[in-house]
Order: sequence, then structure tokens, then C-alpha cells
Amino acid sequence: MGRQCRANLGRVVRALCAGTVLSVATACSPIYRDHGYAPSDEELSEVVVGVDTRDSVAETVGTPSSAGVLNNSGYYYVSQRMRTFGYQETEIVDRQIVAISFDSNGVVTNVERFGLQDGKVVALSRRVTDSNIQGLGFLAQLLGNVGRFDIGSNL
Repeated sequence: MGRQCRANLGRVVRALCAGTVLSVATACSPIYRDHGYAPSDEELSEVVVGVDTRDSVAETVGTPSSAGVLNNSGYYYVSQRMRTFGYQETEIVDRQIVAISFDSNGVVTNVERFGLQDGKVVALSRRVTDSNIQGLGFLAQLLGNVGRFDIGSNL
């Protein structure tokens, strides 16, 4: 083998080694994916409880990801960030849920932000003008009354 052939072979081997190292390094870096939209605290500060309406909220912070199904009760903005690392299962590393509640006239009554911590939804910030009793579902209200009945008073 000539000197030229050995030099070319050395370059090819170095290029293959560099490509292998680069492939391994990129395979071990996490891949992040973002889904959805939740307005920032700065955007939410423009929403005034007791003043803004459904339309003004949609104009200020955008249209919601979903809306309440019971009496069109609220707007819900949901975003999440997921991480995939190598061959491991995809993991949700952050989730933000912004809930904006309205009264029967369509005026904002409540603005809340929830986050993902230890697999539980935790309130990160909350602005309320009155109690949110309409937010309780039928089963929550029913089970909340268990043990409060006095049979003696009904006889």
C-alpha cells in the first residue's frame, strides 16, 4: 500500500470516528416538545376581575384551548412541555393550566393558574371575588354531605 492510500484510509477512519462520536452525543441529549398555550402572568394582569367579559378576554389573551361544558362556565388554557431522553419513556416536565371563570352575565369572576408538581394539580396563583361554589360537580357536592345528615331530625 502506498503512502497516499494510507493517508486516505486514515482520513476516512477519522471521519467515521468523528461521525460516530457526534451521533452518540446527539442521541444522549434530551428532546423537548411543547404543546398548547397558556397566557403569561403579564398577559393575565390585563384581565380585570369583575370588568372584563368573554369577548374582551379572548381579545386580550387569545381564544381558549377549551371552554366549560356546564353553562359555558369558563375558559381553560392548557400547555405542557414533554421531554424524551434516548430510549426512555416520554416524561411531562411542566404543565400549566389557566382557568378563567365567568358569571351568568359573562363577566370574569375568577382567574387561576395551576401547575404540575409531583403529579398533582397545584394552584400557583388565584384571584377570586366570591366563592366558587358553582365549580363543584354533582358528585363532589353529594359526597361532601356524607355524614352531615341527622336521621333523628327527619323522623
